[in-house]
Formats: sequence, C-alpha cells, structure tokens
Amino acid sequence: MSSQKQRPEPQIEPIPEELDSAQAKLVFLCLEATGGATVDDLGDLLAMKKLSILSLLNELSSENLIERRGEEYVVPN
Repeated sequence: MSSQKQRPEPQIEPIPEELDSAQAKLVFLCLEATGGATVDDLGDLLAMKKLSILSLLNELSSENLIERRGEEYVVPN
C-alpha cells in the first residue's frame, strides 16, 4: 500500500521567458515573492548595488513585467 503526498499548488508563477539574465530573474522572483519592494529593499535583500538594481528594474519595466507604484516596484496581477 503506497500513499502519495499531494504537493500544494505553487504560489509563484513561472519566470517569463523574456528574462535572459540570472540577475533579472532574481529581481523578478524577489518582487513576486515579496509582493513589491523599493530599490533599497532589493539592495538589502539581494546584496546588489543600487545602479545594477535600477538597470534591471528599467529592463523589467520596459518589458512590462513589473510596474512602479509609488516607491515600490511590483509584479502586476
């Protein structure tokens, strides 16, 4: 008699195929997992330089994968 454990449904959607770099994927996943973050929050969480984060956020925004809401960047629903 074997019992299979049923896995819960994933809370995070698959990473968009447009993202090529590991850093862009990391920032996207962080924003999705946290529900949004400021540039400073991302710098602290990911131990990345502000200039790198801003560049990645610009890339993600231009591809309409994230949006800015006040001081935070979020993955739109």
